[in-house]
Amino acid sequence: MSKDYNPDIQRLFLEMMLGDAGTYVRVQNIYNAENFDRSLREAARFIKAHSDDYKTLPTREQIKAATGVELREVPELQEGHYDWFLTEFESFSRKQELERAILKAADMIEKGDFDPVEKLIKDAVQISLTKDLGMDFWEDPAGMITRYFDSGGQVSTGWPQMDKLLYGGFSRGELNIFAGGSGSGKSLVMMNIALNWVQAGLHGVYITLELSQELTGLRTAAMLTNMSTKDIRRDKDTAALKIKMVGKKSGTYQVKALPAQSNINDIRAFLKEYQIQTGRKIDFIMIDYLDLLMPVSAKVSPNDLFVKDKYVSEELRNLAKELGILMVTASQLNRSAVDEIEFSHAHISGGISKINTADNVFGILTSRRMKEQGRYQIQCLKSRSSTGVDQKIDLEYNIETMRITDPGEDAAAGTVGYGRSGGPSGPDSIMNQIKTTSTTSPPMIAAKPKADFDLESKVQANVDSAKLKSMLASLKYKKE
Repeated sequence: MSKDYNPDIQRLFLEMMLGDAGTYVRVQNIYNAENFDRSLREAARFIKAHSDDYKTLPTREQIKAATGVELREVPELQEGHYDWFLTEFESFSRKQELERAILKAADMIEKGDFDPVEKLIKDAVQISLTKDLGMDFWEDPAGMITRYFDSGGQVSTGWPQMDKLLYGGFSRGELNIFAGGSGSGKSLVMMNIALNWVQAGLHGVYITLELSQELTGLRTAAMLTNMSTKDIRRDKDTAALKIKMVGKKSGTYQVKALPAQSNINDIRAFLKEYQIQTGRKIDFIMIDYLDLLMPVSAKVSPNDLFVKDKYVSEELRNLAKELGILMVTASQLNRSAVDEIEFSHAHISGGISKINTADNVFGILTSRRMKEQGRYQIQCLKSRSSTGVDQKIDLEYNIETMRITDPGEDAAAGTVGYGRSGGPSGPDSIMNQIKTTSTTSPPMIAAKPKADFDLESKVQANVDSAKLKSMLASLKYKKE
């Protein structure tokens, strides 16, 4: 049964606030003079304006002189009375805000402006006093650390090198962005991570605003079955059987195509419908990709990328926190990133707005030649939870099946890398030079002493096994 907060009760609210400044301060986050009855509204406005301007509550005489409203002193108020006041004033404020929101929403619907309606109603429903005092840092540090890592934190990406860079992986409620140029494989990176999570038993949804559901599914099938798309076309039955077998021991995975220029409400509505119809929980969402979404909370021109992406990023992150899920999306790099071998924030289309909101941002460094060589490189551009910024990891890429895997740190160190200048650098360069010098022609081998021949054989064996450290140790030992 709805309570009737008549003008007499509203008057009592104002009188109790005037009797205790501390109580007035405690309700500041929900105090709105427009919620009061018309006969009391001017007095409520005056109290608010006076306290803001002079940092003290006005006297009853000042209120009567300025507004004509007479407020009495309420004697002998005890702690229990103020507990009642806080509970009832919170309920009163929520009721008034919700009624006003419903009326405003009706006008919006009449004009065909549907998108902001949900947020308007939701904000009104969520009105409440600040009762949670947060966390006493000194009280239970062990519990604080445990809660962080246990409350959905650190889910492995399936790539150990990236997990190490992020101190364990991605966290629920955070926004993770992979940025790459056109054709760099943003979708492939997201599909591969999704496949890693599904095979680890997580349940997820892949929302594509660019590719069709079928093409997304076909690419995932190639990654899963270790078959090229040509092989899948020639032998659909084998591919289907492999997918079914893996699916029996994996988490659920739904692929949904939405039109470009969709917004967060479209995504939220789909997720709600999906959960209602299937009864499935959701652990992660991949959104391919951020730049194709439009904001709900503000009307923005699609050409104003900075503002548009700011609102979209905030809405995506809020959705991740609201649902307690892993959220991964992608973004386009601008023209200045073409042919770059190292990225910065300036290379991301739309600028700094989405980077400020995101928790982790990665650049995809690849080229046609790198793909043909079976290489992908990921550069960390931002990380809130680790010190991995500007670090890079090398991943293996199967050009036939589009599967991206982590070769491990030892194997990754044996790939040819590129420094800031674009040439070979670091351990990669050493390995490349050793490979070159250890490949000799038969006459040269014949001209060498037997001891040198044995040493060469050992070097070649070590190169072939990609064990750089043991090879260097062996060389040093022989020289001595």
